[in-house]
Amino acid sequence: MIASIPSPSSSGIGIGPFEIHVYGLMYAIAVTAAVLIVRRRWKALGGDPELPLQVAIWAFPAGLIGGRLYFDITSWGEMPHTWYGPFAVWDGGLGIWGGIAAGAAVGIWRVHKAGVSVPAFMDCTAPALLVAQAIGRVGNYFNQELFGGPSNLPWALQISPAHRPEGYAHFATFQPTFLYEIIWNLALAAFLVWLGHRRRIRPPGLFALYVMGYSAFRIFEESLRVDPAHHILGQRLNFWVAILLTLAGAAWFVWAQRDRPGADDPPIVQPPGDRAVTATSS
Repeated sequence: MIASIPSPSSSGIGIGPFEIHVYGLMYAIAVTAAVLIVRRRWKALGGDPELPLQVAIWAFPAGLIGGRLYFDITSWGEMPHTWYGPFAVWDGGLGIWGGIAAGAAVGIWRVHKAGVSVPAFMDCTAPALLVAQAIGRVGNYFNQELFGGPSNLPWALQISPAHRPEGYAHFATFQPTFLYEIIWNLALAAFLVWLGHRRRIRPPGLFALYVMGYSAFRIFEESLRVDPAHHILGQRLNFWVAILLTLAGAAWFVWAQRDRPGADDPPIVQPPGDRAVTATSS
């Protein structure tokens, strides 16, 4: 083995008598980054810059609940065998699709309540969600989870014996699928920002591309991962979920871009002071 990525010595950071779990810390940083990005993009449309934070206050807890429920339902065998096992998010175990679905549902409710364009706001959030997911994957590195099969590549990831899946105890280095996802998410976020500025994309077209693009990558990622999972027809459950969401995202994008009455009307947003303005999509 010429080179590899070392494993972290601990999943937490000790500060005096306290220990901060890096997994949770990364999620806090991810939410902060997402709010700042959406705030900037929404303000550029003429919207109230305080709305993204108000939405996050509702959507983030909903996303945590949805993500954990998805994990508990699809990976119940991986929960800690304690009474608090179903709730132990600090040990990892958040299903991204459950989190996005629950967070998006509650976020849409809050945006609709504010009386502004839901599709336009969704397009503002698409790149931000990808950046947040990339930051969150750093927590998976510290937890030594979500890696692929054994590998001798220079960027292979060292996994300590306690975190190696059954049947892989004699392998030392594995594919860092979390790192691949970080790179993909950041690249896709940059592409969506570029596309929104260079092409006229009808909302929520960017969000639909986010669903399609992220899910398409997960098809590849799920084919590499070796952590325990439920299988259907020889493939991991999330492999099939990724295929369905890739197709759904593509169909959603085509539907959003079709010619229809009022489709070219710019979104109406509500800036501070309740003064309605007309703004163009970014």
